Amino acid sequence: MSRTFAYCRVSTADQVTENQVQEIAAAGFTVDKMRIVAETISGSVAASERPQFAKLLDRLESDDVLIVTKLDRLGRNAMDVRQTVERLAKIGIRVHCLALGGVDLCSAAGRLTMGVIAAVAEFERDLLIERTQAGLARARTQGKKLGRRPALTPAEQGEALQKLAAGITIAQLARDYGTTRQSIIRARQRATDENAA
Repeated sequence: MSRTFAYCRVSTADQVTENQVQEIAAAGFTVDKMRIVAETISGSVAASERPQFAKLLDRLESDDVLIVTKLDRLGRNAMDVRQTVERLAKIGIRVHCLALGGVDLCSAAGRLTMGVIAAVAEFERDLLIERTQAGLARARTQGKKLGRRPALTPAEQGEALQKLAAGITIAQLARDYGTTRQSIIRARQRATDENAA
């Protein structure tokens, strides 16, 4: 006999899952209170790493139904949602998403929907990569230096190298300039490389 579970997630402690529980009931699903799993955790955490979702997975059996109000309750991005749904489908769990009209994501129509969502997510990721690369290329052609600003100005680097040659320790210089030892070491290495060239 199949059982119905609900997974309700919010991101912050000042939010509540009650609205999600009411949405599920309004959609006609009857879920026993013992089978409502609520969790307060960021959506950026993969479903497999969420403590309450992991406990839910241990409780689910073949032919059970899992209800979520939106896809983002299940995962941090389209790929994570897809992996979660596929994992559930392998053990015979049907997943219904209210935001998609209550469609069973493990059915033929659900798999089609998931395929479209995954394709859109991949397209968006590719566009983001293209825009980032174009922006970096434009900045390079305009002569902008990319990356983090050096911890020490060129004048400070020269001063630090003189003090280093005078016997002041790297640790003391790092304290004096309010930076890390590694910044002083990099400045020394850069000067060594430039002198060798």
